[in-house]
Amino acid sequence: MAAALIGDWLGSPVAETLRVTGNLSRVYVVRLADGRTVVVKARPFADRLAGCAVVQHHLWSAGFPCPEPIAGPDRFGDLALNAEAAVEPPPSSSTPPPPAASAALLARLIATAPRVPDTPPLTPSPPWIRWYHDEGPIWPRPDDRDADLHANKSWHDDAAEAVRARLSRFEAPPVVGHCDFESHNIWWRDGEPLAVHDWDSAVAEPEPVIVGVAAAMFPAGADRHAATVEESAEFLDAYEHASGRSWSTDERAAAWAAGLWILLFNAKKWALDGLDLLSRPEAEERARLAGL
Repeated sequence: MAAALIGDWLGSPVAETLRVTGNLSRVYVVRLADGRTVVVKARPFADRLAGCAVVQHHLWSAGFPCPEPIAGPDRFGDLALNAEAAVEPPPSSSTPPPPAASAALLARLIATAPRVPDTPPLTPSPPWIRWYHDEGPIWPRPDDRDADLHANKSWHDDAAEAVRARLSRFEAPPVVGHCDFESHNIWWRDGEPLAVHDWDSAVAEPEPVIVGVAAAMFPAGADRHAATVEESAEFLDAYEHASGRSWSTDERAAAWAAGLWILLFNAKKWALDGLDLLSRPEAEERARLAGL
């Protein structure tokens, strides 16, 4: 992306490009001539990004640890750009806290987030949480590769069908939350949350679905890809405690089902690369806890 475009958009020339990274989005960390250090994200335009920006601004204004939104999302051709104030990263030696702290942070996020009626539409949710899609008999299309996950039949397909049937029987109102609540998106300093990133992942889904996905994936980062069953159980217990409300048996089972959905979805993708990162015994134990 041309530095001139960023400079014109933000009202100050780019003095230095510090870093360019990204996966689904292209992320530019730049220092502007007026002294500000800004993170600019570029990704394909989608209507839901307006709602994501409202969620982030609401949370930042309420004192939740997330970057300050500065501009956007604004459309430039097929791309959407948004900018936020850069947050100084923690030392590389910093380690994420135990599951209870991550669960408490998610409870705080959901309690602080705007109500669904006060937020522009956040649909469609990303595929790893959108079990109810209509894009195929079982799997939605991945957003990070051009692939049909139905091409190679495996035991994951039957398990995913059972999860979809279980979640279709679960009814609960949506709340605003974050569906990529993983360690690589959360910075901690001295055991305290410094910043939650990736607000493109704001969603409006039932609370147990959001929490269940987080319970399955919260340790994911450079060295981990998912939680163990024991870690997920600890996360769910801690979330209930932090939220101040005990869940029903149905809510708890739905959370386990939602966590199994994302693990199965990821496993189908990883299989395309010859990787097997979800064992059948673990999936069966999570299915049992989901009441399948």
